[in-house]
Amino acid sequence: MERKEKLQGLLEKLCAGLYERDEVVKLSLLTALAGESIFLLGPPGVGKSMIARRLKYAFADAKSFEYLMTRFSTPEEVFGPISIQKLKNEDKYERKTEEYMPGANIVFLDEIWKASSSIQNALLTIINEKLYRNGEQEIKVDLKGLITASNELPPLGENFGPLYDRLLLRYHLKEIKSTKHFLEMITGTEELYEDPVPAELKISASDLQEWQAGINAIKVEDEVLSVIQIVREKIEDYNAKQEDPALQIKVYDRRWKKLIRLLRTSAFLNGRDKVDLLDCFLMVHALWNQPSQLEVVQEIVSETIRKHGYSVAIGLPMLRRELREFEQEVLEEVRIKITQTEEVLRPVEEEYYELLKNGEGFAGKYIQVKDYNKLQSSEVPVMNVYDEDFKLVNRLRADRSEAEFQIKLNHNSTSHHLQLKTYQKEKLQYQYKAPHPLVKKFWDERYDRLNTYLTEQKERIESEKPEELVKGRHNLFIDESLVPIVEANHQEVSDALSELELKLEKTKHLYERSH
Repeated sequence: MERKEKLQGLLEKLCAGLYERDEVVKLSLLTALAGESIFLLGPPGVGKSMIARRLKYAFADAKSFEYLMTRFSTPEEVFGPISIQKLKNEDKYERKTEEYMPGANIVFLDEIWKASSSIQNALLTIINEKLYRNGEQEIKVDLKGLITASNELPPLGENFGPLYDRLLLRYHLKEIKSTKHFLEMITGTEELYEDPVPAELKISASDLQEWQAGINAIKVEDEVLSVIQIVREKIEDYNAKQEDPALQIKVYDRRWKKLIRLLRTSAFLNGRDKVDLLDCFLMVHALWNQPSQLEVVQEIVSETIRKHGYSVAIGLPMLRRELREFEQEVLEEVRIKITQTEEVLRPVEEEYYELLKNGEGFAGKYIQVKDYNKLQSSEVPVMNVYDEDFKLVNRLRADRSEAEFQIKLNHNSTSHHLQLKTYQKEKLQYQYKAPHPLVKKFWDERYDRLNTYLTEQKERIESEKPEELVKGRHNLFIDESLVPIVEANHQEVSDALSELELKLEKTKHLYERSH
């Protein structure tokens, strides 16, 4: 069974019977396989402990440990009691850890912010280094997944920052929204605490060992690194606008490094050899500090992927600028400007033409532009004449114009031959000359270089098209509704490269036609 197929079947079993919890189950499994942790924020009764218990069934022979923290919790209750025998016979202060957190693979710590400072300090080393100091020795813990939970954020001023920062993903769990799902949940009779995963779908120790090397070999492409860097800059810009430091989105270097590991794991489990833009949406769950920032982070990540995904990686802004400079250089060399003047009408108030003051009774009067335009046809319209306040002063029968800027008005058998006021306007024309042969040779070389680069990038953008944009493929951990964002950027960059190819050909034609 292929890796992705196996994981897809596993996720279906883990999510069975749970409503509106697919995303958090998938993220919990992803963090476990990446060797990371997740924090679940939500009120009591929304399934936080259920998710943790389900997760242990994903692993063959997994040992789990679950504990509800209180302000009176002691290290003995989490890490194990002191071994009296060791203390008595060997004078060593060591804990019996086998049945406690250091001896477990899947750990769920509820109400994590009630942990004492001594428990916190031990957790920091376990989470970050997978080590637990037991007396004089350091134990390498086989912790695959750590799920922590609380119905509140870490209290301010109580130094929970280091622990909160080490919990890579954060997820805000809420009550079931759909009425249909709610009714199915409360009337369901299936046993949710039994193991729903058949043996063939469970992840074995050999799977994990083999997968770790594969995850480390996953490539991180330029477009992914560009997106991460731009997201980081946008977060810094957002923080600079916040007067209250408590509202800032705090993301430190360690979190960015851990994110790369998570993205590599996602790519590997999806059966790819490189991280793609769709994997980048996982950043949303790692960058917020409080739920009010979630929408901001979602917007930053989505906008960055939509606008800058592939365009920055292939140097699209720089390429546009170089082609613009190339075109301008060619124009300045082969084009000669010639300025001529011509008589043109000047509308007044955008609606009127002024009559020249050489006609009796019509000096300083105006006609409407639309009336003049009618004179250009074979019709014989009524001509309205207006004074300087653009009030109607006369209605006349008018012949069609005898010359370009002349009109002939008939009134009471009297003929008036009038002209419209014009002004001289400069008209720019161009002539082209052949470039010097050495200049042309230099341009041909520049054209060849740019054309080769454009061709390579078009081939690359097509060959590296994310599999999820191909019909029938999907990402195990990213919702399909996000695919169009990546698809839009991919199409936009593909179109832009085609437009630049056309622009380059026009520039070449410009200097070649001048021979």
